[in-house]
Amino acid sequence: MIKTRVTVWNEYLHEREDENIAKIYPEGIHTAIAKGIENDDFTVRTATMDQFEHGLTEEVLKETDVLIWWGHKGHDQVTDDIVARVHQRVLQGMGLIVLHSGHFSKIFKRLMGTSCDLRWREAGEKERLWVVDPAHPIAENIGLFFELEEEEMYGEHFDIPQPDDLVFVSWFEGGEVFRSGCTYHRGQGKIFYFRPGHEAYPTYYNEQVLRVISNAVRWAVPKHGAMPIYGFNEPLEPIKPKQDHGEEQPQG
Repeated sequence: MIKTRVTVWNEYLHEREDENIAKIYPEGIHTAIAKGIENDDFTVRTATMDQFEHGLTEEVLKETDVLIWWGHKGHDQVTDDIVARVHQRVLQGMGLIVLHSGHFSKIFKRLMGTSCDLRWREAGEKERLWVVDPAHPIAENIGLFFELEEEEMYGEHFDIPQPDDLVFVSWFEGGEVFRSGCTYHRGQGKIFYFRPGHEAYPTYYNEQVLRVISNAVRWAVPKHGAMPIYGFNEPLEPIKPKQDHGEEQPQG
């Protein structure tokens, strides 16, 4: 059986700079996600921003079917050449799952072409995620909704393009709603944005959150169909010579 090759990327700053967050994720958010989704179908590796080329070398990306991205305070520290490399791989078919504050990452904004801005509030309030597309494979085995007792609030308007599919909508204890599960296609690649995951809360130990991410990995796996060809193309069949309309026509 061919396993799906998953790379979980994390800037890995909060966990090393804040002891309270380190207590929640002692091995980093990336490790919690990697361990949480690891199964017989996936081969999971991790990468962090402090590694050579942010851990996203050409070799690593070539060996990645689906890339999971978590970022927050270090968006500007991600170099543009690595962003361009990831962007190209998505266009070529690599799946991309962008989590929580990754909405402001360079790669997500480049793929969306908008500001990706929103309203927010960190008050540890309840979030209820409603499944609004129950037939979608990312919602498999989720039920009508699930709840997180403490999360950061994201509120509309979320400045993103119209999603191909809207899978989840969140309601927050303070009253706001948010499009929290959105899919897109860019080139040959599939993209899923999933909202939960503020670093101050143990969201990535939640079974439903991990199930959604696992479902999204399966959905985003590249499908090896016909590859598009761009640029100049030789004709498939001979093209008949056309009459020069500038020549004088014979008299009837």
